[in-house]
Amino acid sequence: MAELLTGQVLSFAGDPFADGIGAARIEPEGAVLIEGGVIRAIGPAARLRADHPQVPVTSHGRNLISAGFIDAHVHYPQTAIIASWGKRLIDWLNLYTFPEEMRFADPAYATEIASRYFDLTLANGTTTVCSYCTIHPASVDAFFDQAQARGLRALAGKTCMDRDTAPEALRDTARSAHDDSARLIAKWHELDRLSYVITPRFSPTSTPEQLEALGALWAANPSCLMQTHLSEQTDEIAWVRSLYPTARDYLDTYERFGLVGPGAVFGHAIWLEDRERAKLLDMDCSLIHCPTSNTFIGSGLFDMGGLKAAGHRIGLATDTGGGSSFSMLRTMAAAYEVGQLKGRALHPAELWWLATQGSAQSLRMDDRIGNIAPGMEADLVVIDLASTPAIEQATRRAEDLWQALFPTIMLGDDRAIAATYVAGRQMPRAQ
Repeated sequence: MAELLTGQVLSFAGDPFADGIGAARIEPEGAVLIEGGVIRAIGPAARLRADHPQVPVTSHGRNLISAGFIDAHVHYPQTAIIASWGKRLIDWLNLYTFPEEMRFADPAYATEIASRYFDLTLANGTTTVCSYCTIHPASVDAFFDQAQARGLRALAGKTCMDRDTAPEALRDTARSAHDDSARLIAKWHELDRLSYVITPRFSPTSTPEQLEALGALWAANPSCLMQTHLSEQTDEIAWVRSLYPTARDYLDTYERFGLVGPGAVFGHAIWLEDRERAKLLDMDCSLIHCPTSNTFIGSGLFDMGGLKAAGHRIGLATDTGGGSSFSMLRTMAAAYEVGQLKGRALHPAELWWLATQGSAQSLRMDDRIGNIAPGMEADLVVIDLASTPAIEQATRRAEDLWQALFPTIMLGDDRAIAATYVAGRQMPRAQ
């Protein structure tokens, strides 16, 4: 059944970093026609109403209608440990992450957390996530079961770790990582709106043999993405250097095993060397900015200005639960703050693009999600631009949409999410 949604409609005709702020298109009295889970038309509300007089209309008033948020790097198993105190990366893993991930040996617990995770993300207007699971295949099954039940477009993979730098209870082997991942690809990849992602956690927890096996798996399944971590903290880089003494740099620990190329998605990428920057650009890899995580665990400041100017493919992510929020609004705010510290204030159009179209591009899905345009999947978020008294008093003074939207970016939370649509269906808010 078709439906016409009316409100202020935000879409993109290009990348505002490269093409200017005018790449963001605003229809102040706009409408989106959806049918069969797909966007069929976008334009002025008066015209679409006249063209489709029999289609029921849902008015969202002066609220903003946008593509749903896309969170390009998360750890759904860390849902329960979000906002844990006082640790940097390696201690965070050992004290919080690894003990929690051991609990996912229980399929019932994995299902409980996956369900809670999607309730939280949908309440925050996020319609697609790309997640790490745990070493347990059941953790992948739980994630995809819950995503499928909600009709979501979602990506994930079994996290692979076989080196003794990980606890024994969280180790697989080079062979089991390959074979378990291959079985999960056969079971889930491209089923409904689901995609499998080959997932070595990072080179400090994988042996060369495991990275080689996963490189071979990726070569045999090129329609899958490959995700891992890169250059998050300086002590992590020193750790990698001690484990891979012959590698040219951190990236080389992946490159030598066929894990660098189009479809590779690298989280963090803060402390890149010049050779790494050049190789990542040349190989058209994706870099994922995780600003709340980078500040919360003291990692560093991502060079958004320099990397975008060079032409890198970049997405935005919460990095739950090292990141301190499930909200992409809060994540945009943190990206703005990091940009200020790096001397490059990001415009609201650039921030919004990163959370939608930029993340879609980083996941090679910008032909399907991340924008409002005919033929795109109807994953949408409706934003209340006056959701709290503090935001309302700021937007009342605004002279254009960007001035009205920026307070919601900086101050907004789940109260700003008036509605979330998944494949054209408005999702109920979990109680």
